[in-house]
Amino acid sequence: MTPLFLLVLISVVKSQDPRDLQDHEEQCIGSSCHPRVGDLMIGRAAQLSASSTCGLKGPQNYCIIGYLEGQEKCFTCDSRLPYHRNNPNSHHIENIISTSDHTGRRKWWQSENGVHQVSIQLDLEAMFQFSHLVLTFKSFRPAAMLVEQSKDFGQSWKVIRYFAEDCAVHFPSVPDEPAWNIDNVVCDSRYSSPEPSTGGEVVLKALDPVFEIENPNAPEIQNLITLTNIRVNFTRLFTLGDTLLARRRRNPHVKYYYSLYNMVVQGRCFCNGHASRCVPEDRGRGDVHGRCVCQHNTAGKNCERCQEFYNDSPWKPGGQYTSNTCKRCNCHGHSDSCHFDADRYAATSGVSGGVCDDCRHNKTGPQCELCRPFLYQNPQRAMDDPHACIPCDCDPAGSLGDGLCDASSGQCFCKEHVEGQRCDRCKQGFFNLRQDSPTGCQECECHSLGSVGSCDQWTGSCECMPLASGPHCDRCVVSSYLKRNICSLWFLSCFPEDGQCHCLPNIVGQHCSDPAHGYFLPSLNYFLYEAEHATPMTGGNSIPPRASSSVSPLWTGLGFVRVVDGAGLVFTVENLPASMEYQLHRRHRSLRPARLRGEHLTPVPPSPLWYSENNPLFYMQEIVYKSLIPHSIIFLYINKTPCGELSFCPDLILDSALPVFCALLLLAVGGGDSAQMRQLAMVEISEMKCDPHKYICLLCYLFVWLSACRCNVIGSLRPACSKLGGFCECKPNVIGRCCDTCAPLTFGFGPEGCTRCECDPRGSVSEMCDQVRGQCACRSQIKGRRCDQCQSGLWGFPLCRLCDCNGLSEVCEELTGECVNCREHAAGPSCNRCEVGYYGNPVSGQSCQPCMCPDSLSSGRFFATSCQQDLKSSSVMCFCWEGHTGAHCDQCSPGFYGNLTLPGAHCQPCPCNNNIDPDDRDACDSLTGKCLHCLHNTRGPQCQHCILGYYGNALQSDCKECSCDRRGTEVGHCHQGRPCFCDPTTGQCPCRTRVAGVLCDECEDGSWDLSGALECQACRCDPANSISNICDKVTGQCPCHPGFGGRQCDKCGDSYFGNPDLQCLSCDCNLEGSEHPPCNPETGECLCRAGVAGISCDECAPGYESEFPSCKKCHPCTSLWIQNVTNAQKAAQRMKTFISHHGNNQHPPGSHYWQQMLAMYPKLDALANLTCLSLSKAMDEIRQLHQVFIADEKRIRNSNKVTMDSIDTRQEIKLKLSMCRNRGNLAALEQKVKELSEIKLNQKVRKHSPHQYLSFILFFIFRFYSVLKMEAMEQLLGLKPDICHFVHLKLSRFQFVCLLLSLPYCE
Repeated sequence: MTPLFLLVLISVVKSQDPRDLQDHEEQCIGSSCHPRVGDLMIGRAAQLSASSTCGLKGPQNYCIIGYLEGQEKCFTCDSRLPYHRNNPNSHHIENIISTSDHTGRRKWWQSENGVHQVSIQLDLEAMFQFSHLVLTFKSFRPAAMLVEQSKDFGQSWKVIRYFAEDCAVHFPSVPDEPAWNIDNVVCDSRYSSPEPSTGGEVVLKALDPVFEIENPNAPEIQNLITLTNIRVNFTRLFTLGDTLLARRRRNPHVKYYYSLYNMVVQGRCFCNGHASRCVPEDRGRGDVHGRCVCQHNTAGKNCERCQEFYNDSPWKPGGQYTSNTCKRCNCHGHSDSCHFDADRYAATSGVSGGVCDDCRHNKTGPQCELCRPFLYQNPQRAMDDPHACIPCDCDPAGSLGDGLCDASSGQCFCKEHVEGQRCDRCKQGFFNLRQDSPTGCQECECHSLGSVGSCDQWTGSCECMPLASGPHCDRCVVSSYLKRNICSLWFLSCFPEDGQCHCLPNIVGQHCSDPAHGYFLPSLNYFLYEAEHATPMTGGNSIPPRASSSVSPLWTGLGFVRVVDGAGLVFTVENLPASMEYQLHRRHRSLRPARLRGEHLTPVPPSPLWYSENNPLFYMQEIVYKSLIPHSIIFLYINKTPCGELSFCPDLILDSALPVFCALLLLAVGGGDSAQMRQLAMVEISEMKCDPHKYICLLCYLFVWLSACRCNVIGSLRPACSKLGGFCECKPNVIGRCCDTCAPLTFGFGPEGCTRCECDPRGSVSEMCDQVRGQCACRSQIKGRRCDQCQSGLWGFPLCRLCDCNGLSEVCEELTGECVNCREHAAGPSCNRCEVGYYGNPVSGQSCQPCMCPDSLSSGRFFATSCQQDLKSSSVMCFCWEGHTGAHCDQCSPGFYGNLTLPGAHCQPCPCNNNIDPDDRDACDSLTGKCLHCLHNTRGPQCQHCILGYYGNALQSDCKECSCDRRGTEVGHCHQGRPCFCDPTTGQCPCRTRVAGVLCDECEDGSWDLSGALECQACRCDPANSISNICDKVTGQCPCHPGFGGRQCDKCGDSYFGNPDLQCLSCDCNLEGSEHPPCNPETGECLCRAGVAGISCDECAPGYESEFPSCKKCHPCTSLWIQNVTNAQKAAQRMKTFISHHGNNQHPPGSHYWQQMLAMYPKLDALANLTCLSLSKAMDEIRQLHQVFIADEKRIRNSNKVTMDSIDTRQEIKLKLSMCRNRGNLAALEQKVKELSEIKLNQKVRKHSPHQYLSFILFFIFRFYSVLKMEAMEQLLGLKPDICHFVHLKLSRFQFVCLLLSLPYCE
């Protein structure tokens, strides 16, 4: 049946596995999942240990506390072997594991007696999540205990909960109030009470259900419930106080120990939310396994990492609503492994963090997406193609890095003056590509004035302008003429040898074409006038200048001016250096389609234009708009202004092929970037050609008129400026050619540049601010430089509203509206209450009055936190400081003292070191603080000493009674009814002579009997037969050599006999079958215990079973055996002797009866050797024999009746014959009567089968007692009492039959 059952069970399990696996996997799809919770103890008996277990070294007695008369109170613990129904006294630690064998509470674990510090530890093979712990005690629950957990397999421990009946006593540093946070470690007193005395429980939940947990998968929550080991430390036994009487009573500690029925540690395999089931670790057994079957592409014993090649996202534990699945790396088929890189994950904004390892196929990069150096991606092949990388094809003459190219495009890295995909050609302006050249190509040497474009990149030859020649176009066709004419263009002369022109002041260069250092050449749009600086026309209307951060980058200036219909602007021009022809350029932007109504340019004064250094030229432009044209640029040209009388313009007429440029006078109505504006203006001007017959005054003048840079030392970065235009390099937010002005929307011109206005748009009317102070233009009720605050008395920017302070303050907090600087001792967000030390109701108009506790707050005698007025009685109640009491806090509370009449005094705790009752008013002097009623066995003015008879640290309320043993303590230090005096610090008692120990509770070495009348007695061990003279200090027993005994080793030892002065011989008695001592010390005769016999006491006595050394008593019928069957044995022995000696005389050897007697002989021999262990097992045969015997007994009973009747008849006949002697011849009748004699009748009865009866009885006795040996048969038949009665009855019948048959062996 068993193999069949196992086969069926296995088949059922196998049939369920695939479905279970599928169910488990489905639980993990799209969310976190966890294995089921179970008992972590089951299957881990080998990993469970206890620091103390009773009976491990041998039997140990223990008792229970009982109150019923006759109840058995003491028992034996023997844990040398594991628990079994035949070994119920074993209390190993594995007994506390819950099982299904229905043993119930018949087994438990138990510690040794009187040991306080005991621990139980469960070591797990992996990390588990702990749910709760349940301990069910057989004994009292501990008075104090704690539970610890470890996360590193026992390397370090952390306490997670304390339990104590009195937390303040056992764990004074641990808070005993309810936890205020889920990770608080507190002391719990709910599970340490003495009731119930058995069956009490201690329950610990890893997460207190009082606290709501938003995310159970959060790291801080997992830190509370994960563990690899759990340890329960019992630190204090619960006792009834009788352990202090240990020296007066008989060892009360046997009643106190820890015992547990069971211990349940509920938990589950810790899988970080990535598994719904676990499997055994190393083929272990148990209800909860330790290795996770990981999902979500995770791996590890606890799913604590991502699977190989799934590291594209960081590993995270499963979230409450997300699975946090590990992502597969994308290596484009070029690698089989990868790792996670946090920097890459952050750089890609969480898109990818996987970095592939050991890329194949010449690939590299985080995703094997790049080709290795000197290779690049073939654009004709896919990224995952093994042959996608092809070699770079770089020209060695023009490339860098030994032919290295871009891995994606194949573009080679070219030298400085080389370009092309392969770096195989020179850049524009360079020629002669060579490998030995660091830059690759040489710069073309074409003269800028004599050449057109760049040179040929292979030969370097230049394309020359007319009248120029040479490879570099640096020679005139007629050298002296060309050079002279080139200089003549600038009205200069040159040296014929080298063509160096004679330069004017502040001009340098071969051709005098560059300004000297610190000077610049003004650009054609140098004269620039901004509309922001213009004057509005009279009679017109224009909006004030306004800055903007969104104007076109082509505009210049600080901002723009909006000109409405009918308005105009007047530009004053007063800085033109000479009279010449100028071009007027105006730039504006229209807001809506319209036409220009009219415009004109008027010279002021209205006289011929002329120039002199002392009288600068003035221009005025009058512009009147009806509306502006959208997106248009209007130019006004001044092309008829002749050179003045003092003109220095030359009379030279240029060739018609040369362009003639005109000067530009730029009037800008809008703002923008000046650099871009200048560039645009130059383009526009260069594309305009003036009349070729006009004098060119501009070029000749510009080379004469050079200006110094004049960069502002505060606003510029360096004193130099650009050669063209003279623009300085400005600091941040600084503009202007000379860097002397703050840019729009900035202010505070200084060494660090300018600061942005940053006007708050919610509180300002414009983005612009004052360029000196930075003050923005604020709306009403708004203040602050940036217009970002409410004005005084308002709050709630930008929706500023009045402060609500009940008329007691005009100022409140800007953000919250909370009032500040409340008057009349008011306080609160709205000045709605009184400040500390005052009472009243400012809201209802009741002013704040000072609290008199007992005096006002400023008096120095104010001992309250606040006060309150009773509205009904109008009385004022003070809320006193700690230590003060009374209606006005003018008295010290119990446990406090102070002379409150002195200035600056207050009540402070009495310096009694926590050794007084804080509720006792008389515990200390209320003025001086002297301690009067010290507690905890302390004394002194500060309760700083232990009282006489106590020792310890009074400052920590730790004075313990001196436990001196009065038997060993000096008499003068012990008094009746009081404890003995000991050292108040160490507790050392003053010992008598030959007494030692802190408590004077033991004799010194070499002495014993502390209970003696005088002092400890000397051991006096026999020097020859003892090992040393140090004896047992209680019994005085000396340590004897083998074979010797007695207290002083002056006798033969146990199991030995003889003369100790000569020799002690071994008794050789079986110690299991002998008494103690096992033999007579003089003769060596073994003294057997009851039920044992033999010379060496090594066999069972008659009447006992033969299984030595147990030698259990035989069946209760053995008593009947002794009373009856023993007699039958003796009779059988005599019968056996009789047959052997007298059988031949009475019966011939060949007679039938003789043969029967000889056959009976071995049966009699067996009967003579009967014991109670010779009984047969054949109970069915006994029943049959019993039935036969009943039938034979009936026949004997009938024979007996016939015999008795015959005797009576014979006597009656004899009587009648005696009366009838004279009545005739009765001789014949008398003869017949004599034939009826008893002997003959007995012979007739015997003839009936006397030996059959005898053999039957002997055979029955033999068989019957064999059966009695089998207890199981007795229990089945249930006939034990009847059988005993049956045996007694049958033996009586046996004796009757023997007597009836007049057998000689029945005596």
